[in-house]
Amino acid sequence: MKYLCQVWFDSGILDAMTQEEKTELDTNSLNYDKDLVESGHMIVAQALQPPKSAVTLRVRNGEISVTDGPFAETKEALGGFILIEAKDLNEAIRVAAGIPLARFGAIEVRPIHEFGAK
Repeated sequence: MKYLCQVWFDSGILDAMTQEEKTELDTNSLNYDKDLVESGHMIVAQALQPPKSAVTLRVRNGEISVTDGPFAETKEALGGFILIEAKDLNEAIRVAAGIPLARFGAIEVRPIHEFGAK
């Protein structure tokens, strides 16, 4: 079964890190991605640009409206995602717990809905 692990964190925490700490976090994250590939759990992983680079759009009555940034006003923002394969939710949680940014933010683990699946 596929699970989306959304990586949420406060960018202020990263901003407060030294360059050495950021480099160590990046190295740990890339190494964990490699571990997930080797174990067969990894489908895809991507880091996202900061929320200030985002736009939010809505379509209402056929009209498109676009606003700058994310819709929600929160300290934590979606910073990236990892799409994994796991046998069940417990295994997905175990895999997500290893994501290095889990120590600084939150990882939302959500099963993928597969249309037409029984």
